Amino acid sequence: MDGRGTSELAARAGSDVWVVFSRLRRRLKDLAVEGDLTPAQASVLARLDKQGPASASDLAVAERVRPQSMAKIVLALEQSGLAERHPDPGDGRRQLVTLTEPGRERRLGDRRAREEWLVCALQERCTEAQLRSVIEVMALLDDVTHA
Repeated sequence: MDGRGTSELAARAGSDVWVVFSRLRRRLKDLAVEGDLTPAQASVLARLDKQGPASASDLAVAERVRPQSMAKIVLALEQSGLAERHPDPGDGRRQLVTLTEPGRERRLGDRRAREEWLVCALQERCTEAQLRSVIEVMALLDDVTHA
């Protein structure tokens, strides 16, 4: 245990997860094609796809960015035809950002390509038991992110 009460095992696990996550993220970024979305744009598309329309200020809070940064992200998505703004039916002073059909298709296509690479890589390198272990570990990491 260190001075903060962290076990050496937990410290090792945290470090290993960080390193592997960073490598995986870089590898998935390497699969990007010309005209791909920025990570921030992709994250906003994913949020809109999962949670539905939201105001730019709500998106900024959820994505933990400044409202000015979110305004740029939303503008880029609008200019690409991937999102659009509409008046909030409950408050005419607010605008809600919504995913367009091309935005939904783009999100699914980008995700599908990266997911296919990962599925193939896992299948080539892992036994069934290892794949089950990956699923269990991912569930544990998901629990950590919700703590």
